[in-house]
Amino acid sequence: MAKMSLLISVLVGNIFLLVAQQATAQPPSFLYHFCLNDKGNYTLNSTYQANLNHLLTTLPTSQNDNGYGFYNVSYGKGSDKVYAVGLCRGDATPDVCRNCLNDSTHVLTDICPNQKEAVGWYDNCMLRYSNRSMSGTPDTTQIFYMWNIQNVSSSNVKEYFDDLSTLLDGLKREAASGGSLRKYATGQVKAPEFLTIYALVQCTPDLSENQCINCLDNVYGQIPNCCSGKVGGRVIGPSCSVRYEKNLFYGSPNNAPPPSPEVTTGPINNTINNATEGQKSSDKTRIIIIAVVATVAGVALIIFFAVCLSLRKSKKKVQDLKIYEPVDEMESAESLQYNFETIKVATDQFSEDNKLGQGGFGAVYKGRLANGQDIAVKRLSRGSGQGDLEFKNEVMLVAKLQHRNLVRLLGFSLESSERLLVYEFVQNASLDHFIFDPIKRATLDWDRRYKIIGGVARGLLYLHEDSRLTIIHRDLKASNILLDEEMNPKIADFGMARLFVVDQTQGNTSRIVGTYGYMAPEYAMHGQFSAKSDVFSFGVLILEIVSGQKNNSFRQGEYVEDLLSYTWRIWREGNTSKMVDPLMRVGSASDVMRCIHIGLLCVQENIANRPTMNAIVLMLNSNSLSLPLPSEPAFFMHSNTGSHMSFGSDFNSRETTKSSNHSKSESINEASITEPFPR
Repeated sequence: MAKMSLLISVLVGNIFLLVAQQATAQPPSFLYHFCLNDKGNYTLNSTYQANLNHLLTTLPTSQNDNGYGFYNVSYGKGSDKVYAVGLCRGDATPDVCRNCLNDSTHVLTDICPNQKEAVGWYDNCMLRYSNRSMSGTPDTTQIFYMWNIQNVSSSNVKEYFDDLSTLLDGLKREAASGGSLRKYATGQVKAPEFLTIYALVQCTPDLSENQCINCLDNVYGQIPNCCSGKVGGRVIGPSCSVRYEKNLFYGSPNNAPPPSPEVTTGPINNTINNATEGQKSSDKTRIIIIAVVATVAGVALIIFFAVCLSLRKSKKKVQDLKIYEPVDEMESAESLQYNFETIKVATDQFSEDNKLGQGGFGAVYKGRLANGQDIAVKRLSRGSGQGDLEFKNEVMLVAKLQHRNLVRLLGFSLESSERLLVYEFVQNASLDHFIFDPIKRATLDWDRRYKIIGGVARGLLYLHEDSRLTIIHRDLKASNILLDEEMNPKIADFGMARLFVVDQTQGNTSRIVGTYGYMAPEYAMHGQFSAKSDVFSFGVLILEIVSGQKNNSFRQGEYVEDLLSYTWRIWREGNTSKMVDPLMRVGSASDVMRCIHIGLLCVQENIANRPTMNAIVLMLNSNSLSLPLPSEPAFFMHSNTGSHMSFGSDFNSRETTKSSNHSKSESINEASITEPFPR
C-alpha cells in the first residue's frame, strides 16, 4: 500500500508538473504596439539608451511591484531621464504579470528601435516608456480595436447592446472609484437568446476618478465604430480599455491585499511585505491541495485532460480574434494629405488627355507635381459611406503597406465630396497590355514571365501573412498587375475595397466585387472570401501568363471554352504543352510545366486543397519540392454577356471596365477573417 501511495503521489506530481508546463509554455499573447516616431529618436550607445535599458531591466522585478500589477517608475536626469509605466490586467497573478512585462521589455525595444517613446500591449499587460512623465495624464490618441467575428442575431442587436451599455456603465463607475493601486472591474449581464455578456474595464490607477470616467467614455464611444453587431470586442488604449465577450474570458482578481489607507499612503515596502505574507499563505494552500489530490489520482487525470482541452479551446479563441495594425495619431495622416488644387494642376484639371483608365472605383489620371515627380491619381467615385476621419485612417493603413511588389500609395486629398488617392506612377502600364497583345507578348520571354509570376506571389504573400494587416485583394487580375521600367510586377488596388466601402472587406459579404473568370466559386456564388479566394485568382493569372490567353475567352481553333477546363482536359490527356503560348521563347520547359501544375493546384474547386501563398512561393523557388496532384478545378464557361462582374481598375490603361452589383444571400463563412479597423 505504501508503494502504491508513493506511486500515486509521483503520478499526481507529474500530472501537475505537466499542467503547469502547458500553462506556462504558451508565450504571452502579443496584441499590438505603437512606435511614436514623431516623439524623437535616441542614438545608439547614448546615455538615454543606457537609462532606458536599466529602467526596463529593473521594472518587472519584485522591488517595484506594489502587488497590484501597476508600475510607474523613472530613471536618469535632465533630458536623458526615462519614464515607464507598466500595467497588468486585474486578474493577472504577480508571476504572470512580471513574466508578461519582462517579455514586453524585450519585444518593444526590438520592434521600436531607437524610439524614445513606444507603447505595446499583450493580453495580460501593457508597457509604455517615454522621455516625458505620463503619470496622471490620460492618453486616448493611440487606440486600436479588436472584435469577435461572430455576429449577434439581427433580431436581437438592439437589446444585446442595450444590455451591454447598462453593464459597461456600472463597471465604469466601479473601476473609476478604485484606489490609487487598481482601477479595474468585471461583471456580467443576461442577454437575449439565453446568452450572457461578460465585460472587463480597466484604467491606469494613476488617473483620478473623473479622468478614468472620461477615458472610459472615450473608448466606449469607439465600440460602434469597430464592433457594431459583434458578440465581442475590445477597444484598447494606453490609459484605459474595455473588452466584452459572450464567453467568460477573465479570472478572479489577483491575490494582492485589499486596498487600505495605510497601504495607499504608505511606502511601497509595506505593500511588498503584505504581498509576501499573502504569497506564503497561498503556498500553504497549494501544499494542502496537492496532499489531498494525491489520494484521488483518477480525478486529477480527468482534470488534466480537461485543462488540456480548455487550453486548446482557448488557443482557438485567440486565433479567431486576430489583430491588425492600427493607425498612428491623426497628425501622421495629415502629413500624407495633398492640397486638392495641387492635384488639379498636376493632372491639368483631370483632363481626358491625362486619363489612364476607368474602373468601378473611379477614374485614374496621370499627373506631374511641381517637383517633376510623376504620379497616378485615382479619383474615387462618390459612393463611399465613410466619413473623413475613417477615410484618413484607411489611407494610413494602406500607406503602411510597403513592398517592392505593391504599388505604393503616396497620399490622399479631400475636398468636399472629392476623394483622391495619389500613387506612384508605374511606367509600363499593366500586364494585360502585354500578355493579351499578339505583338507585345512576343517580347515577354519565359524568364520575364516567370519573374512576374514570382513577384506577384511575393506581393500576395506579404498582403496575406507578412504585413501587420491582413488584406484579401479580391480582384487580382492581369490589369491590376503593373509593370515598372524593369518589368518588375506591382500589385495595384490591393486596398481599394477598404478605402471605398468599409463593409466590402468583411469575410462574408452581400456585395460581390471582382472580375468574372478570376473569381473563386465560393466567392462568386456565396460571397465567401478568404486568402484562398486570392489563391484561386492567382492560379488563373499563372495560366493566362503561360498561355497568353484570357481565361474567359480562350480559343483553340474553332473550339471555345474556359481556359481552366481546357487546361484540365489536356492535363489529363498528358498534352499540357499544347496550352503554352507559341509566341513565347521558352528557356526552361520544366519550369513552364511546373507553373502550369501550380496553377492547377491554385484553382481547385475544394478550398482546403488549394495551397497557401507561403507554400506557393516555396513551390516556385524549389524545383526539388514535389507537388501533389491537382483535383478538378472550378469551371467558368465562356459567356457573351460580358466578363466583368464589378469594379475593375486599370491604373495605366485606357480600358473601361463594366461593373454591376450582384446581391448574394449571406451565409456562414468558416474561412472568414477578422476585420482590421483602427481608431
